[in-house]
Amino acid sequence: MTVPEFLDWVETQTHGRYELIDGYVYAMAPERVRHNRVKARLFNAVDSSIKRAGLPCEAFTAGMAINIENHTWREPDVSVQCGERLSPDATWLDKPLIVVEVLSPSTGRVDTLAKLEEYFQVPSIQHYLIVDADKKLAVHHGRVATGKIETRVIKDGLITFDPPGIAIDFTAIHSDH
Repeated sequence: MTVPEFLDWVETQTHGRYELIDGYVYAMAPERVRHNRVKARLFNAVDSSIKRAGLPCEAFTAGMAINIENHTWREPDVSVQCGERLSPDATWLDKPLIVVEVLSPSTGRVDTLAKLEEYFQVPSIQHYLIVDADKKLAVHHGRVATGKIETRVIKDGLITFDPPGIAIDFTAIHSDH
């Protein structure tokens, strides 16, 4: 199935969330409370940082998708796009800059391996942050000027996303599980 075929199919579904992976439809597992809390804190931190910096960017929660090579449609937990505002009717980001996934028991391997490769196939993506709520750590993959991907593990302090020039306090994201 292609992304356009998938989008037509999704419109006929009465419930559930789905992703398209290499042309095949997969149901997304229900979220746990911890996952949702951390995701909400991440969104709030990113959104606040964008506003403080006065950047022409917008943060999005899960539901906004990333189209990868027209056969894969992923929905990150948090994402950022800068530049011209998207149409209110858009269902996907055409130039995502940052994508964030919070690990869950059912998706950990996919988030750390398959999505890492997939997301960096999208030329506009500069940052991929993977957050492990159980271990209270994150892995930040960032594209550098040479095009290579640099990786660092974060357990506390600031996570900097440059571009676009924002930073979030990682410690605050894990307070009060």
